[in-house]
Amino acid sequence: MSLPLEGLSAIVTGAGRGLGRAEALELARLGASVVVNDFGQPGRDGSGEASAAPAEEVAAEIRAAGGQAVAHLGDVADHEQARALVELTVGTYGKLDILVNNAGILRDRMIFSMSEAEWDSVIRVHLKGHFNTTHFASVHWRERSKAAGGPVYGRIVNTSSEAFLAGSAGQPNYAAAKGGIVGLTTSTALALGKYGVTANAICPRARTRMTEDVFAGFAEPGAGELDALAPEHVSPLVGYLASPAAAKVNGQLLVVHGGMVAIVDRPKVAAKFDTAKDAFTYEELDGVLSPYYEGRPSGETFAASEVLGLKRS
Repeated sequence: MSLPLEGLSAIVTGAGRGLGRAEALELARLGASVVVNDFGQPGRDGSGEASAAPAEEVAAEIRAAGGQAVAHLGDVADHEQARALVELTVGTYGKLDILVNNAGILRDRMIFSMSEAEWDSVIRVHLKGHFNTTHFASVHWRERSKAAGGPVYGRIVNTSSEAFLAGSAGQPNYAAAKGGIVGLTTSTALALGKYGVTANAICPRARTRMTEDVFAGFAEPGAGELDALAPEHVSPLVGYLASPAAAKVNGQLLVVHGGMVAIVDRPKVAAKFDTAKDAFTYEELDGVLSPYYEGRPSGETFAASEVLGLKRS
């Protein structure tokens, strides 16, 4: 029996560690040939000297298990390096079928303390990085579709975050980038659907180098138990979204962690008010909106633990 991704090729960015590593291993396990991209910087803030070692190690792990993989040392936020990544995949495997965008950094700071550089660097790696690879992949799929005279196979899985959904006080740059990724995903899904390409986004929760302090207080697994925040809870969903089975899943946002997958609906109108006159006045708005918000929590915010369904130890 053939594997679900047999004969398909994939790029996974930021795949040298954590979530990206688990995703690359899962795609390979399902039969895909993988290009393991990572810039290899030791700091989760993107600091330190770039190294090919993390990507090379994951690629070697895939090959040792009988799969096909090559490593790519590159910064996906650099337009030309993103182009080279797609070209490497096409040159190595003949085509690109799956793009998993995972690369990212953190530079956390409250909005009143954040520097311009801290804002720009996170937006650059997360949002521009997603755009760069998506752009060159979409050019490849559009050209293939024109040559074939019809749809081709293409899957994009982007990485957003519940920091965008629930807010994250110390991560205005990260939350904004992750919200932008959802907008990029839905726009891409609409633009590429006619070529046979789907684009979806996930909001994963996992204990990795990026989140070691965020989840420091959450319960650790017992002996022989799989951590509820292990990246291996996320990677099967990525494998599914990359597969032929998910052909009708497009433009979707899914939250995944600890054996749970939740489909997030598009925003809905919670309440609607119409003016009794030709146009609203301040007084009329005060008369309808103030009573509506009376007694409600400011901004309707909620804690990350409520989204996760997890409790601190």
